[in-house]
Amino acid sequence: MTDSTDSSRPDMFVKSADLADRTPGTGSAADPDGSPPPEAIKAIPVRHPGRWISGVVVIGLLAALVYAFATGDIKWGTVGDMAFDQQVVESAGKTLWISVLAMALGVVLGVVLAVMRLSKNPVTSTVAWLYIWFFRGTPVYVQLLLWFNLALIFKYLDIPGVYRDEMTDVMTPFMCALLGLGLNEAAYMAEIVRAGITSVDQGQTEASQALGMTQSKTMRRVVLPQALRVIIPPTGNEFINLLKTSSLVYVVTYGELMRTTSQIGSTSYAVMEMLFVASLWYIVMTSVFSVGQYYLERRYARGSQRALPPTPWQRVRANLFSGSGRRTTAAGGAR
Repeated sequence: MTDSTDSSRPDMFVKSADLADRTPGTGSAADPDGSPPPEAIKAIPVRHPGRWISGVVVIGLLAALVYAFATGDIKWGTVGDMAFDQQVVESAGKTLWISVLAMALGVVLGVVLAVMRLSKNPVTSTVAWLYIWFFRGTPVYVQLLLWFNLALIFKYLDIPGVYRDEMTDVMTPFMCALLGLGLNEAAYMAEIVRAGITSVDQGQTEASQALGMTQSKTMRRVVLPQALRVIIPPTGNEFINLLKTSSLVYVVTYGELMRTTSQIGSTSYAVMEMLFVASLWYIVMTSVFSVGQYYLERRYARGSQRALPPTPWQRVRANLFSGSGRRTTAAGGAR
């Protein structure tokens, strides 16, 4: 026992010494012929002149575009002065308000239509299909005009014993804008919700029914919460698109952002300047909701990903702290 143990230790020492002598960058005393160790391989990156040429071309085009706008007949001071005009700010608030309400109407009605479309009842599924077919097949502009001129078909809105009034008083510009945008959005949300519901495994429904849950309770407690991970991303895109589509309610004389800026531009002869003002407001609003959509998607992605990727702010903080850590280490080594 003792002899075998003692004899194994020198063998291990010899092997370690051989590995140390053969390591590149160490002395050549262990080499029998005394030759120097091999040099490290120097990798030379492949040149890509096409990338530089395309980059220069793109930068040149951007510079030409900026120069054209800078030297054009545009009063940029007017853009800055009118960006926060009281009428413009109020109209931007109306645009945001009508978009939020229309999206809420579209989401609620879209969920109902999606459930109806997936129903085994042929009547409800057919009605839902016809609704989606009509509102997806006609332009929003036409739908707004139909609601605006509804008094040509129905003179009165008469609900026996509940409400009666002339249709011209009922269909105000706000109501026309809300119905035109909301009902159209419901058709698209119905397809989004239906895709989210069908993405949930059928075994989830079977398991909940085996536990004695009703079909409506299964939909509310089991299917829809799991489908939100699929529903949320396209819903955010739909809202951003709806926010820009709200400019079409200009045709029903609703005082939103596009109508107000166009009226100011036509009276002050600053047409292009007011178009830039409207564009800035749309960019700001869509950017804010894009950030909200990003964090909402992260929240509902927690169940499908083990580790969420870092947010842009977390990456910035990590880079800052890693840079300060390297500087601190370098300073400590210098001491």
